Amino acid sequence: MSETEFSPSALGTKDHWDVVYSRELQSFQEYGDEGEIWFGEGSMIRVVRWLNAHKVPLTSSILDIGTGNGMLLVELAKSGYSNIMGVDYCAGAIALARSICEKEGVSQSVQLQVADFLGTFNPSELLDICLDKGTFDAVSLDPNGAEDKRSQYVQSLCRILKPNGIFIITSCNWTKDELLGQFGKEFEMTDELLTPTFSFGGHSGRSVTALVFQRRNCS
Repeated sequence: MSETEFSPSALGTKDHWDVVYSRELQSFQEYGDEGEIWFGEGSMIRVVRWLNAHKVPLTSSILDIGTGNGMLLVELAKSGYSNIMGVDYCAGAIALARSICEKEGVSQSVQLQVADFLGTFNPSELLDICLDKGTFDAVSLDPNGAEDKRSQYVQSLCRILKPNGIFIITSCNWTKDELLGQFGKEFEMTDELLTPTFSFGGHSGRSVTALVFQRRNCS
């Protein structure tokens, strides 16, 4: 299978997101605006409903990769999950997420850390579940070696997830088959979350793909 490539974009750079979250943090401090929810609120609700439907223990260790403003963590905490963490390489994002968690009264359930998931992030113990809502998409647009960054991403997942750990990814850049190509060697797809469909020119499709993977035995 040929490697899918995207045109490099500022969306794949830390400099871009530093500017974005500096602006969003200032907006929150001045106006209480929590900022954008990637792929909309429905994308968060889908993930939380899946966890609830599969009776995932509320004490499970859950990581939100590239947490941004932390709104997914807020939804998880309000659903009763008490061992959740968000990581982001932008200090402004973590500052914003911390402020929002405090405002929403869920700080006691949430850990936040400034770290690069591809490099410096090193949790003290293996995790039960990892969630991604747009971060792999951004990695795939990095102008400086996107293919290598995607490989590092998969390696990082294998390093921090428990055997049989769960990975749920929501993407607007990758189709189901393409995500299977990216993750299928180390992860087995176990479920697909229903996302909105669209029709155009007699064809139908999805603008967002959301898949559930289970970790294989990574080398």
